[in-house]
Amino acid sequence: MLDDFFVRALLAGIGVALTAGPLGCFIVWRRMAYFGDTLSHSALLGVAVALLFDVNVTLAVFAVSVLVALLLLALQKRATLSADSLLGLLAHSSLALGLVALAFMTWVRVDLSSYLFGDILAVAKSDIAVIWVGGIVVLAVLALVWRPLFAATVSRELAEAEGLRPDRANLVYMVLMATVIALSMKIVGVLLITAMLIIPAAAARRLSSGPEQMAVFAALFGAAAVVAGLFGSCNGIRLPDRPSWWRRSACSCCR
Repeated sequence: MLDDFFVRALLAGIGVALTAGPLGCFIVWRRMAYFGDTLSHSALLGVAVALLFDVNVTLAVFAVSVLVALLLLALQKRATLSADSLLGLLAHSSLALGLVALAFMTWVRVDLSSYLFGDILAVAKSDIAVIWVGGIVVLAVLALVWRPLFAATVSRELAEAEGLRPDRANLVYMVLMATVIALSMKIVGVLLITAMLIIPAAAARRLSSGPEQMAVFAALFGAAAVVAGLFGSCNGIRLPDRPSWWRRSACSCCR
């Protein structure tokens, strides 16, 4: 039998992977890996805002990520800097602001490692509900904007000529990205969100014959990686003579 916290970790990780896989495909197609880094780094600023104003962390991270995405769109239309320069500027600026804000909040005890790398084994039942409900909503909205979003990925001019409104589709996509980052921050942390988005999609690209198939494969590869990673961390190394303190503290699947 598996412990309850291990089952919760499995459910949460699979829920995040199924949602992140299809979104990560557009990152791979558009060569926007640095965009994922920018939004994920802004999540730490969202954590600082949540602690400062005593609001829900997930909502604060979502709000800050959306603001950063909108700021990026505005700067791309007006600024003379290239897209990668703007992404680097926003990514490191938001990360630095978050770290400085957390450092000045001396009345709050913050474990940065839990925000930077996540803590999948500390997931509660309420977190699982938020992840799965939010993931279903994200995938439903992505299905609605799939055609204009994919057309804009292939050719923006062609999408505009067909009246698919690529600007609106891109804005919706950025909001969906912010949602996934807010949902997954507690699971994988700020520094690993981009890997969760890119690696399954990149692996699926080699085995897929079409965009829809790639999205499905990316979701399945991500879910399989979660299951393999959790069970591998628990059972990957079996020592013949484990000490007594290990048997007392380890979960039932590790003893």
